[in-house]
Amino acid sequence: MPTPNIRSARALWTLALAAPMLTLGFACAGPHELQSTEVGPPIPGGIEANELIQPGEKHFARLWKISTGGENAEGYWSFAGDRVSLQRRNPEEGVDCDRIYVTDKKTGELSLVSNGRGVTTCAFFMPGDREVIYASTHVQADSCPPPPDRSRGYVWTLHPEYEIFVKDLDRGVLTQFTDSPGYDAEATVSPKGDRVVFTSTRSGDLELWTSAIDGSDLLQVTDTPGYDGGAFFSHSGEQLIFRATEFSPEGTTDEERDQAIAEYQALLTENLVRPSSMELFVIDVDGTNRRQLTRLGGANWAPYFTPDDSSVLFCTNHHTDNAREFDIFKIDVESGDLEQITTYEGFDSFPMFSPDGNWLLFSSNRGGQTEGETSLYLAEWVD
Repeated sequence: MPTPNIRSARALWTLALAAPMLTLGFACAGPHELQSTEVGPPIPGGIEANELIQPGEKHFARLWKISTGGENAEGYWSFAGDRVSLQRRNPEEGVDCDRIYVTDKKTGELSLVSNGRGVTTCAFFMPGDREVIYASTHVQADSCPPPPDRSRGYVWTLHPEYEIFVKDLDRGVLTQFTDSPGYDAEATVSPKGDRVVFTSTRSGDLELWTSAIDGSDLLQVTDTPGYDGGAFFSHSGEQLIFRATEFSPEGTTDEERDQAIAEYQALLTENLVRPSSMELFVIDVDGTNRRQLTRLGGANWAPYFTPDDSSVLFCTNHHTDNAREFDIFKIDVESGDLEQITTYEGFDSFPMFSPDGNWLLFSSNRGGQTEGETSLYLAEWVD
């Protein structure tokens, strides 16, 4: 959930982290001077970092850095809006591949959720905030997996050992949520608390599936060649926003499209996928009314609905010649109007609004002390 496992979001996240770090040499004199509530952030322990707000980031009234060191990403709010889940990797701490953490309500300090074995991804709070759902390879693969073979270009591995688990935070009990051959990961939960959506290869392709909150009542939502993944529910619980492989960018011939699909399917048999061309789609939760939301080119991913479901925030590199530079944009669901939200020359992604709509949680390379450092940030949102 990389991510980007990506969700898996991890792939595009890793691609962006390969870019050189850009050190900020100036402070922004504008966005953080906008009228704000003057209320502290809902996640305690952060460091106010208004100087890291960039020119043009007009929706950020104030900014807090809530994690330091290593790679911290895919931060997602609890239902109560007082904690976040995230995945973290920091070899300097002996954390050589992604582990799942949650913040403490009172201090904001990180607590380890996963068991330290295998690799994990895409953590999300379950209703009631007493449990966290995430994917892990620890049952079949106890150690960190090797990096993918890039001799065939930029690809990443869809670890078939991934299964989805639910961890009880109070009792420490880990329950297996899926048990199916192949890739099961990228689970998120409806704001209504009634359904889970995840990505799976159980049908032979990367498709979206939903289930009841206990894992029963499985429903295959998508059935189109290509990678359908990284899905989130609308706040109404009626729609899903997700990323999907784009086989037919403008100017593509039928022969080129068929060749692209054949290449995708060949890679999939080797548990590999190429994430460089993806667009955003919306679909009703019953699998009907699929429609394409973006036609921008490049990699468009990590989408999340605005609180009123009228727009979607997402991450993209369509606007730059540097494939490793990602910014957050907003797109109107009906009109398709675009607005650039972040302008940092590096990596900004994984946007998610707090339940009350006042705070934007996202991951960024800004303010990093070492190359590739990725931190979680909270921005007080102003319209």
